[in-house]
Amino acid sequence: MMSQEQNDRLTRVGPGTGAGAVLRRYWQPAALSEELMSARPVVPVRLLGEDLVLFRDNKGDLGLIGRHCPHRGADLCYGRREDNGLRCPFHGWHFDRNGQCVEQPGEPEGSQMYKNIKTVSYPVVERNGIVFAYMGPGDPPPFPALDCFAAPDTHVFAFKGLWECNWLQAMEVGIDPAHASFLHRFLQDEDPNEGYGKQFRDKAANTEIPMTQLLREYPRPEIKVEEAEHGLRIISLRHLDDGRSHVRVTNQLFPEAIVIPMSNEMTITQWHVPIDDENCYWYSMFTSFGKPVDKTVMREQRLKEHRLPDYAPLKNKRNNYGFNPEEQESLTYTGMGLDINVHDQWAVESMGPIQDRTDEHLGRTDVAISKYRRMLLAAIKNIEDGGEEDLPMRRAGVDTGAIRGPVSIDAIGPTDEWESVWKDADAERRSSCQWNAAI
Repeated sequence: MMSQEQNDRLTRVGPGTGAGAVLRRYWQPAALSEELMSARPVVPVRLLGEDLVLFRDNKGDLGLIGRHCPHRGADLCYGRREDNGLRCPFHGWHFDRNGQCVEQPGEPEGSQMYKNIKTVSYPVVERNGIVFAYMGPGDPPPFPALDCFAAPDTHVFAFKGLWECNWLQAMEVGIDPAHASFLHRFLQDEDPNEGYGKQFRDKAANTEIPMTQLLREYPRPEIKVEEAEHGLRIISLRHLDDGRSHVRVTNQLFPEAIVIPMSNEMTITQWHVPIDDENCYWYSMFTSFGKPVDKTVMREQRLKEHRLPDYAPLKNKRNNYGFNPEEQESLTYTGMGLDINVHDQWAVESMGPIQDRTDEHLGRTDVAISKYRRMLLAAIKNIEDGGEEDLPMRRAGVDTGAIRGPVSIDAIGPTDEWESVWKDADAERRSSCQWNAAI
C-alpha cells in the first residue's frame, strides 16, 4: 500500500507536478508519422495535459505549438498553412514553428505588437515512424542508440493505441512478468508458424514448445531485477522439468517505456504516454533483427482492432471488451479474444482512471513494480531539490547517446547456466543481423 499523497506524486503529470516534471525531461512520443501523411499535415496533440497542434510547414519541417491562439483562444488546428507556419482564420495572426507571432494583419499599420506575442512551442524530431517532442527545460537530451532507433526504417513498424486510464498503471503491466501466465493464457495452442506480428504466438526460444504452452504450464517465475543504465533489467526464470530454464529478459526504459521480446527475431519498445491524468496512448516500435518488417500485414492486423483517427480500440469498456463466457471456458483465460492488447487494456482500465494504490497488496512477483516506483520517486525528489544530475539515462558523466539495446530476448538452456544463456542467445541473434553490424 502507499499513501494518497505518494500515489498523486507518481501519477499526476500536468505542469507543476512531480511525475510531470520528470517526464518532461525526456523525449515523448507525440504522434505517429502516418498521422501527418495527408494533403494537410496538421493534427491535434494532447500531451501531458497540454493541448498542442503538430504540423508540417510548407517546407516539410515539423512544428509543435500551443493549440489555442494567444489572441482570443481560437483553435489553431484549423489554421491555414502559410509561409512556413499556421495562420489563425479568426483574425489572421500568423505563427511560425517556434510559436512566434510574425504578423497581425488586422492591427494598425506599423504596429510592433506581434513581436511580443508568442505561444508555447516544443522541439520535435522523427524517428522510425514516431514524432517525438521534448517539453522540458534546457536543451533536450540526445537520443540513446536503442535498437528501435539504430535499425533502419525498413526494419521498424510503429503503431499506437488509446487506453482510458492513467499512464502509470499502463506502464506497470509491462514490468509484471507473472501476469503473462494468467492474463494471456491460451487454453489451446495455435500453430506458432501463423503467429507473425503477434506476441506470445511464437515457439519458445527456438524450441518446438509454443510460448503459450510454456507460460501456461510454468506459472511461477523466479524474478530478478537489476538496475541498468537505461532503467531496470527484469529477468524471469521459468524452471522446466528437464533441468533447463526458460529465461525471459525484459526492460523498463526510464521513464515510461518497456522493451520486451515479441518473437525470436522481433522486439517491442513501447512507451506509455500520458494524454492527461486519466488517459494515455501506448506507442510501440516493433524492431526486426531478421528480415524487413512486413508493415502492411502488421498495420492491417492492428487496424482490425482499432478505429481511426484516434486509434481507439474497438473492444472497450462500453462493449465489455468483447467478453464471451463460452470462450473463457474453452479458449482464453479472459474470454476477450486472442489479441493480448485487449487483455492488458481490460486489466489496466478496470482499475479505474487512476488506480487506488492505497488499497493494493503487492506480492513477491511485483518486485519490478516496487523498484520502479522507488526509482521514479527518487527522480521526482532529485528535481524538487534543484538538480538533474542523478536522473536515469541523464546522469552526470553518462553518454546518453551511447546507451544501446537494451537486450530483450527469450532463451532456454541449463538452469545453472542461465546467466550466460540469454547473453549467448542475444549475441547469436545480433551476429546475423546486418543492421546491427553497421552500428
